[in-house]
Amino acid sequence: MDKKSFKEKSKKMKFTNDGVQNNTDVLYAGAYLSSNEIQQFNENIDISIHRLDEKLGEMELDIKGIEAPIANALRRVMIAEIPTMAIHKVSMFQNTSIIPDEVLCHRLGLIPIKADAFQFNEKRDEEENNENNSIQFSLNIRCQRKKQYQNKKDSELEGLNPEDYLENSVVYSSDLKWVPLGKQQEKFQEIKPVHEKIIIAKLRENQEICCDLICLKGIGRTHAKWSPVSTAFYRLMNDIQITKPIKGEKAKELKKLCPQNVFDVEGGKAVVKNPRDCTVCRECIRLDQEFNEKIELGKDKEHYIFTIESVGIYTPEEIFKQALQMIKKKALSYKIE
Repeated sequence: MDKKSFKEKSKKMKFTNDGVQNNTDVLYAGAYLSSNEIQQFNENIDISIHRLDEKLGEMELDIKGIEAPIANALRRVMIAEIPTMAIHKVSMFQNTSIIPDEVLCHRLGLIPIKADAFQFNEKRDEEENNENNSIQFSLNIRCQRKKQYQNKKDSELEGLNPEDYLENSVVYSSDLKWVPLGKQQEKFQEIKPVHEKIIIAKLRENQEICCDLICLKGIGRTHAKWSPVSTAFYRLMNDIQITKPIKGEKAKELKKLCPQNVFDVEGGKAVVKNPRDCTVCRECIRLDQEFNEKIELGKDKEHYIFTIESVGIYTPEEIFKQALQMIKKKALSYKIE
């Protein structure tokens, strides 16, 4: 077997009743004929968006023609190396809520801030907070009775929901107020949390929270609060082949057998309709099933399905593009060295 045909065969991971076959990868870049040629890589690679939900900030895309090291590099960069702005320093002046200061500060730090970190500089230790490296917010909120309930006795309020007779009983992320530094108000549109209804704390009568907050530029490798994604992961595309025709009632039986509705019947024959939905439960190739010798289950080791779930600071498309740019920059710097 020549190198080329061996490489073609090695692309597929196979599932049997006994286990998984050909599930390892080759670590040496020059293992296959012409595997290090950039031109061949450019010809083989293909990227397409399969699903995009702008409201939820989710995207599923297919990348063909890459191997595990590149796929994992993309995943790691999206999670840990794309910069964002996040609350890093909290000056707490008053906190009479039930939540301890350190827990409250931690909750504040995890609120995603809608700001383009690429328009800010990383703050050095010797620098002061300024319009080029920081964003400032303030949180001043006090829980009091609503006017119509101010003269009522506590006994008259029993059975009522605190939100019915109290103002500011729930502190939301929308209560964070942007305090522009320098000429930020002229340079940027209103900077605010990505989501307005994130619950920070719950207050009762006469409890209050008063603090100033400073946002700095950082990356997820330093702390998860700087990560632009809630998660970014990949899986291999299923490669399901019907090696021998399955017809008539047997085709209908196969369709009912699969819990994920991967198979369908067309023209009286069984066909693979939804390979993406296969969970490789192997129900169709059990030893007691007559389809065992007629169906081949596998995964394409050069076809990755990426799922990107943004926290809302950037769109999933922007996150993916930024990850590609960063990998390109790393590769060029390595080449120069």
